[in-house]
Amino acid sequence: MKRFAFFLLAAGFLAVGFVWAGPPWPAPKRVRTRHFATAQACVICHSNHKNARAMRDDKGRGIAPYDLWRGTMMANAARDPLWRAFVSAEIAATPSARRVIEAKCLRCHTPLAAAEVEARVGRGALNLSVLDDTGDLGQLARDGVSCTLCHQIRDVGLGKPESWSGLFVAGGKQQIFGPHKNVRTHPMQRHVGYTPTYAPHVTSSAMCGTCHTLFTDSLAADGKATGHVLTEQSTYLEWRNSAFRTETDASGKKPGPDARSCIDCHMPTANKNGQAYRAGIARWPGGGDFPFVKPRTPYGLHRIVGGNTLMPAILRDGPWSVASREAFDATIAAARDLLQQQTADVKIEAATRTTGSLLVTVRVHNRAGHKFPTGIPLRRAWLRIRVRDARGRVLLAWGDHDDAGRILDADKKPLVFEHVGGPLAPHRARASGPAEVPVYEAVMEDAQGAVTYSLLRAARYRKDNRLLPRGWRDDHAHAKAAAPVGTSDDKDFVGGSDGVVFELPRVAGAATVHVDLLYQTLSARVAAELFEHKTAEVATFRKAYEAADRRPVTVATATRRIK
Repeated sequence: MKRFAFFLLAAGFLAVGFVWAGPPWPAPKRVRTRHFATAQACVICHSNHKNARAMRDDKGRGIAPYDLWRGTMMANAARDPLWRAFVSAEIAATPSARRVIEAKCLRCHTPLAAAEVEARVGRGALNLSVLDDTGDLGQLARDGVSCTLCHQIRDVGLGKPESWSGLFVAGGKQQIFGPHKNVRTHPMQRHVGYTPTYAPHVTSSAMCGTCHTLFTDSLAADGKATGHVLTEQSTYLEWRNSAFRTETDASGKKPGPDARSCIDCHMPTANKNGQAYRAGIARWPGGGDFPFVKPRTPYGLHRIVGGNTLMPAILRDGPWSVASREAFDATIAAARDLLQQQTADVKIEAATRTTGSLLVTVRVHNRAGHKFPTGIPLRRAWLRIRVRDARGRVLLAWGDHDDAGRILDADKKPLVFEHVGGPLAPHRARASGPAEVPVYEAVMEDAQGAVTYSLLRAARYRKDNRLLPRGWRDDHAHAKAAAPVGTSDDKDFVGGSDGVVFELPRVAGAATVHVDLLYQTLSARVAAELFEHKTAEVATFRKAYEAADRRPVTVATATRRIK
């Protein structure tokens, strides 16, 4: 009898874990509350239709907001199994802080539901059970970072600390903010009960900064605050401290000639030739065009991609999302294009034979308007160098990787810093052996100075040598919050670039040096540390992760012949 009772108890825990770890979920449906609506309410006018010319580029290709958005990480922020795995791991590590963790994480990953509950009963009342709610609140939660959230964020405290860490103010006025003046209000009022309203702040980087500036309180194992605060994400602050900012800074200095907003790169309003997109912004719900809707600018592509190619592929191949395979493929292609065309360059500045070695000087240029990698400290980039002889045979390879995305030593085995509990890969200005791979990443430590991979244990960074944006100033107001760590002895690590000297064994005869900058959405080491947590959500993600293509993306390549 006791054995049977134990079986029932265990089955109950597994059932609860499975429900939260993934679908089945109810199909998305149109929901409209007093404050917010799901994207299903917007799709009737803001998706492409074969009988409508609206929302198409100059070649007739569909660029409707809903169609581009649905395959993004924004649309799938609440369905993302990696996020769910990390949240479960944080709760398992500090169960007494469950409510704090849920409130913090749900604010930006289920913002419609979080803001809806806040409007009803107050901030912080939402918990993870909302993801499995079968009613309207669950529909709002699973809609991720959706239309009526972003387009209802009000110009309240934007660009200031009171709006950061997800503390945007949204809803309450039945207005949908956009960048267009003199629009017809009747169709939107009639079909969804909102009034389209001109509001230039909707395209500001400060609005993006509400969730992409995130501070977390460091917690001890018992859930008590240690008194330390980690800058978990500082993308917006990094951009402010760069040559790309479009804002006048605190000292009164105006933007420079390279000024570009978050929108310019991540929701571009012009094609690669600099030609502005010009399109009708809506269609008739029944399928044709509104006679009064004419092509307008600006028209931003709602593809909203960064450097994440891993999770769209996992979502595409798994049961979490209802977006089509084609939608995810388009997101992956756009993310890969952004990584390879606008993110970074690598250059071999010199390759010199000495008596016993081959010295190769490499410089990496960060072209992004923030650190690379940026955001949550799960990402990493590294340099791989290979030397081939005149026949193309590989004579030497440092920084190579296996199919699991782990960096390998000379014996083709994972380096020591790839293993759970292993040492860090320190910042390197000079690499003199196959184990000395230059890795750009952020690694945290707790209040006692021990390396940690738990966001809520972290008090500060042990290492942060992510490439700084061009125009970075050490005396900037935000420099301290996003300061590099572990690079002070490297005078060649500067805003916009980093130089590395490889001291390779001497090779005889003609040869070619190849250098690649490689990037991972999820560091193999971080993944290994995550898998130490035995939650249902972690197990679910691990299964999907190990079935996925985990190889890094090649961001940039340089070659140089040696005679």
